[in-house]
Amino acid sequence: MGKTKPVVEECIVVEGRDDTVAVQRAVKADTIETIGSSVPPHVIEQIKLAASRRGVIILTDPDYPGERIRRIITEAVPACKHAFISKKDAKTADGKRIGVEHAQPETIRRALESVREPVIQHQEKSELSIGEVRAAGLLSGPNARERRALVGECLNIGYANGKQFLKRLHIFRIGRQEFHDAVAKVKQQNEESSQ
Repeated sequence: MGKTKPVVEECIVVEGRDDTVAVQRAVKADTIETIGSSVPPHVIEQIKLAASRRGVIILTDPDYPGERIRRIITEAVPACKHAFISKKDAKTADGKRIGVEHAQPETIRRALESVREPVIQHQEKSELSIGEVRAAGLLSGPNARERRALVGECLNIGYANGKQFLKRLHIFRIGRQEFHDAVAKVKQQNEESSQ
């Protein structure tokens, strides 16, 4: 007999029908499809209703349109939770296409188990400064983009450019210790893979 799929109570926001199919292969969950990268007003209203009744998890593709959708929804419905899949885990076998629909069920389950919640207005933000992120080599210098992507993956906050990366550290209340532990882990993995 097959293994029982985990149940996710929140509605999961995805980009389209193929993403819904992929999510439902991994877990038992209801989805809301954005139907394109502009996210129509009626979809925003559905997301607001779901957020007030059950909660919402945003799971979009790890590419520019997916990040754009995530920003639009977050601005309209700030209480949404966030799940991220890395680009390498969302690629087709030939590496030509990227999307949630190409991720393995285990990858989707891991992303949903590692959901991040945003900072609510009255809660304290992360104390990390741009100087600390720069000192960790994540804003400039050789391979900063790759290191930032790996640290983002380690922290379950996804890839972002330098400015957005710092914003995500604050939004998801990443503390100094958690941040420095992730940087150290990535550095150690890089050292081990180069030996």
